[in-house]
Amino acid sequence: MKQIIKKTFSKLGYRIEAIQPTPTIEADNGVLEQKAVKNRFEPYECTFMEHTLYVHDYASFDLGNSELFHDKIYKFKADNDRPYIIDCGANLGMSVIYFKTIYPDAEIVAFEADPYIFSFLEKNVKSYQFLDVNVINKAVWNNSDDTLSFLREGGAGGRIQEKSNGFSFVDVRTIRLKGFLNKKIDFLKIDIEGAEYNVIKDCADELKNVQNLFIEYHSFPETKQNLHDILEIVQRAGFKYYIKYANDISPAPFIEVNLNFGMDLQLNIFCYRA
Repeated sequence: MKQIIKKTFSKLGYRIEAIQPTPTIEADNGVLEQKAVKNRFEPYECTFMEHTLYVHDYASFDLGNSELFHDKIYKFKADNDRPYIIDCGANLGMSVIYFKTIYPDAEIVAFEADPYIFSFLEKNVKSYQFLDVNVINKAVWNNSDDTLSFLREGGAGGRIQEKSNGFSFVDVRTIRLKGFLNKKIDFLKIDIEGAEYNVIKDCADELKNVQNLFIEYHSFPETKQNLHDILEIVQRAGFKYYIKYANDISPAPFIEVNLNFGMDLQLNIFCYRA
């Protein structure tokens, strides 16, 4: 796909500011009818898998389409036709659509913290007429009913962060994930932009109920890395793990460590039962 990309830099690191897609995109599941969008964070509608998809940011859609429907990173095998799936960081709902594609009768709980992006998730669940999908507009955390500041990146990079000048923030309510893990979970996805360690640590005793676990790990230069702690927790819970980079930010890290929206490392961790 041909794209015209404008790159800018901020104190949080590299980010794409504008993207020009071609009008029509060939997808694995057929032709996707796509309006031309000149700028990122410009909302639009398109036809995806024979339904109207409401998109808040083209790059977020493009990433979801590539990772989920082309690379199939969330593909898993359930031992029943009605798996229970928890989706932490659902964004506009590409993951929900994918899960419902492979398991139409799946029961899904989907969390999205950003109220604006949540409105797109909510519209897409209605557009696709999904049953048994519960969408919750709260930030997954290690405690319920806290109010935390949330950095509104506008795409897929929003996160819990202390307020600072020059960026858009919104106050969000939190919900404790641990309370949802008291029964068998066939697939747990955690992509919450840096909050994963606090959540996984809090849920450690309940991970025994999870059959398949996906974690996107995020590292920030100003904080101590805790990848080893996360891996120890999932290993104690009986998982084997497989790690791939989610974003090759620094091809030559001995020479220079680059940032992607403030992050110096992003990894996909696939945790499965042997």
